[in-house]
Amino acid sequence: MYVERDLDAYFDKVKGLYNTIAIAGPRQSGKTTFLKKRMIGRTSYLLMDDMDIRSLFETDIKGFENRYLKGNDVTIIDEVQVCQDAGINLKYLNDTGHRTWITSSSETLLGKEVLSFLVGRVSILRLYPFSISEIMRARQYDSPNDVQILRSLREMVSFGCYPKVVLEEDPLLKEVLLRDLYETMVLRDIARVFNIRDMGAIERSALYLANMYTGQLSLDKMSKNVAISYKTLKEYLSAMEKSYLIRLVPPFFSNPNKELTKLPKVYFIDNGMRNIISGNIGMEMDGPSFENLIFTELVKLGYKPKYWQKKTGTEVDFVVRLGNETIPLEVKLKSLELKIGSGMRSFIDQYSPKRAYIVNASGKRGEIEVNGTKVYFIDIIKLRSVFKYMGWNAKEESDEASIT
Repeated sequence: MYVERDLDAYFDKVKGLYNTIAIAGPRQSGKTTFLKKRMIGRTSYLLMDDMDIRSLFETDIKGFENRYLKGNDVTIIDEVQVCQDAGINLKYLNDTGHRTWITSSSETLLGKEVLSFLVGRVSILRLYPFSISEIMRARQYDSPNDVQILRSLREMVSFGCYPKVVLEEDPLLKEVLLRDLYETMVLRDIARVFNIRDMGAIERSALYLANMYTGQLSLDKMSKNVAISYKTLKEYLSAMEKSYLIRLVPPFFSNPNKELTKLPKVYFIDNGMRNIISGNIGMEMDGPSFENLIFTELVKLGYKPKYWQKKTGTEVDFVVRLGNETIPLEVKLKSLELKIGSGMRSFIDQYSPKRAYIVNASGKRGEIEVNGTKVYFIDIIKLRSVFKYMGWNAKEESDEASIT
C-alpha cells in the first residue's frame, strides 16, 4: 500500500529543474518507495550496499556509467553515503547529462566532501517518517474527528511514525520492526558510516538520551554518567544527529546576557525509536512525549525549532521563524481553559509577537488576545495548516553549533 507523501507535489515541481535530486532522511522513512513510485521510462535502481556496484562506482566511474546509466531516463542511486568520493563522481554523472535521484540515510551526504561538488547542480529534499497528515491518509480518515485524531496521537507517541510500523496492525510486530530498525541504525548508519567501534558506548549514550529527552543536555554530566570522554561524546552526538536518531535544539535568544543557558535540549526524530531504546513501548501519552511529537511535526514541515528560557526558569517550548515573524509555541496535553502560562506571557511581554500558539491534544480551542498578541489554541491538524512547508532545500544548521 502506497501512502501519498506530503512531499509528492513539491518533488513533482522540482524534478525537472535539476539533473540530480537528493532525498535525505532516516533509514526506512520511505525514500526508496517514494522514488520507485516515480520511475518513468527506462529507469534503473542501484543499491550501493551491493559491493560490486559500489566498487565500480568508486574505482571506475566511466565504467559505472557505461554499465548502469547508459540509455536510462533516470537512475536511482540508493544509500550513496556509503561510497567514497561520492561528490566528485556524482558531479561527473550530472555534468555528462545523466539524471540521477540519490538517497542517503545520513546527513554526511550534505557535508562539504559531497555537497561542495554539487552546488547549483542538486535539489536537496528530506523525507522523514510519516507526519500526522500522512497517517490520516494511511488510515483513510478524510475528515478526521477528535476521537480519530486522539487515537492516532496515542499510537504515534507509543509506536512512532515509521511507515512499516504504522501500516502494521499487530502491536508485537510493531515492536519487532522498531527493534530491528534501531539495531540497523546503530550498526550500519552510526557505527559503520562514522567508524565507531565501541558499540556499548554508543548504546549507553542512546539510552541516556532516551531517558532524559525534551530536557536540557549537559555534556559534562552525560560524559560522567556514560563513562565516555567529552570529546568522544561530542563525536557520538554528532553521529546520532547526522543519522536522524536525535536532534539537539539550541536556545533562542536576542541578547545572550539576558538568557539563562546555551545548553541544548534533546528530542528524538521518532517517538517509537525513543521508546524502543528506553523500554517504554506501549507508554501512555504524557507531556514530554506529546512535546516530542509536536517537535517532529515542525521538523517534518521544514522548520528548525528553538526553545526559550529565562533566568527565572520561565520558558516557552518552541520558537520558530515564519518569514519575518518570530512565533512562540507552547505544547499542552489538555487546555482546560483559554489561558496562557507565565512562560508564554513573559515571551509576549519581551518580544511582542504578532501571534502565538498553544498546541494541545485535547481541550478547549479558540483565540484570546494578550497585550496585543493573538494567542490561538489549536490541535495538531491545525498546526500543519498554519505552518506550511518551508526550507526543503535549506542546508541544516551545523550540528556542532548546537553542541556546547
